[in-house]
Amino acid sequence: MSQQETKSNLEALSAALEVGELQQLRFMLNKGLKPVEVAHLLEKTPPRERQILWNLLNQELEGEVLQYLGDDAQTEILSRMEASEVLAITESLETDDMADILQQLPERVMKELLQIMDQQNRERVEEVLAYPEDTAGGLMNTDTVTIRPDINVETVLRYLRRHKDIPEMTDTLFVVSRKDSYIGVLPLTRLLTADPGVLVREIMQTDVEPIPADMPDESVARLFEQLDLISAPVVNEEGRLLGRITIDDVVDVIREDADHSLMSMAGLDDDEDTFAPIMKTTRRRAVWLGINLITAFAASAVIGLFEATIDKVVALAVLMPIVASMGGIAGSQTLTLVIRGQALGHIERSNIGWLFNRELVVGLLNGMLWALVVAVVAVLWFQDMTVGIVIAMALVINLIAGAMAGTLLPTILKSMGIDPALAGGVLLTTITDVVGFFAFLGLATLFFA
Repeated sequence: MSQQETKSNLEALSAALEVGELQQLRFMLNKGLKPVEVAHLLEKTPPRERQILWNLLNQELEGEVLQYLGDDAQTEILSRMEASEVLAITESLETDDMADILQQLPERVMKELLQIMDQQNRERVEEVLAYPEDTAGGLMNTDTVTIRPDINVETVLRYLRRHKDIPEMTDTLFVVSRKDSYIGVLPLTRLLTADPGVLVREIMQTDVEPIPADMPDESVARLFEQLDLISAPVVNEEGRLLGRITIDDVVDVIREDADHSLMSMAGLDDDEDTFAPIMKTTRRRAVWLGINLITAFAASAVIGLFEATIDKVVALAVLMPIVASMGGIAGSQTLTLVIRGQALGHIERSNIGWLFNRELVVGLLNGMLWALVVAVVAVLWFQDMTVGIVIAMALVINLIAGAMAGTLLPTILKSMGIDPALAGGVLLTTITDVVGFFAFLGLATLFFA
């Protein structure tokens, strides 16, 4: 289905929802749209209408649609379902997708659901749930095709033909020992072109390194990007094959990381539902607003220290925002660069010193350039050379402070286990505001005393 057809279907479905054409809605949801498109429609629909659409969906499609929803939307829908209902709609999903959905349930419901699963599914899901969601173990799917190294190609092909189907995104077979220890991989392209009598050990690849189950998901995504992987084996500490990660899982990680970086800048949850209830949204945002209020009081306290100077020279009140704003922008540029470098794995202890020195020099040069420009404007505006000198000196100081804070904050926060994307912006703003106001008003006090 083309993008234009998809867009037309979604528009038609939205129109049918507005006029209450339930029969047309039911047909389009179950026959006209793909599960991912239905999920997109549900996420852009307010809660009341979302529930109507969900009730019109056939049960056999509910699990597929559910896996494409954000965490908030998933939680809202799952909260109205019994454990047996959740099992009925998720049992056909891949293990990693089922585990993701189970993690949105209350612990009591999740335990109840695991108890009523058949033993094979329960063991598979529990193996994934044993690892944090943001690690390779939490991403992996346990549905793999494994072979031994001492059989020939013809035997492998007969073994594959006995399967009703093979797991999606299968581009390689994993070669393991009798104790399931990972040995190597056999690409399907090599299998299909090999002589039927050749042994697996003669044509398998042993240079493909497996992914440790505790590797962070962003490192997994970086590995897939660097090596152009479609799938990769996941092993435990003893080297036993646990499952595999496929490119579709990695695409989800990349998208979630991008959402996280964007939403964290505003103090929002990256899985926040666009149409979440009023009180739930208010509670989440109130915390971030409270933190920002504390930092605003800190900047105001600095200004209050120089109240007498501001009363004496009115121009200072007019020019103060320029100093704080320029330092904040310069710091944000450095902060964004460093956070991106951390995400890509470019920044380490060995090179952070070089980066710090470079940003310091860049801050100094930009500070001198724009200090000259602002000083000239200030002198022409207020006909006061002293004001121009004060704001020029304050700008240089604050741009250097912004560069220093932008470089060091992400490193310090990451070492403390705090997400730099979440906390870096508000701390940087506080530092550049406080330093900028203190430098500007402190220098003014000295010059105009």
